[in-house]
Amino acid sequence: MKQYLLAVQFDESAPWPSEGELQEQQARTTQVTTEMQSAGSWVFVGGLLPSTATTVVRPGNGTTTMTDGPFAETKEQLGGFWVVRCDDLDQALAWAEKCALACGSPIEVRPFVDAQGG
Repeated sequence: MKQYLLAVQFDESAPWPSEGELQEQQARTTQVTTEMQSAGSWVFVGGLLPSTATTVVRPGNGTTTMTDGPFAETKEQLGGFWVVRCDDLDQALAWAEKCALACGSPIEVRPFVDAQGG
């Protein structure tokens, strides 16, 4: 089975949901995660703080520099993710559809590199 990253794309320029909306979203995403666990597809899930909590470590000329926040010209940032084990891309896309509906955000589906390099 291949592993896939289902990455939640969060629009940081949009208004933050109310406490009630966040609780409803959490209940929906927990339900999807529980379904993944029951199906044997779940590997890991995690939510992330906003990009303002980010530190970027960049290599260059044998040293590194550390800066606050990502250098991105976009308001859409990684907001959370699921790692799932699936038979194929179609199965991963089916989970991504459930995740998108649960959290109300776009989901990027990306396979991990396997031992054969693809």
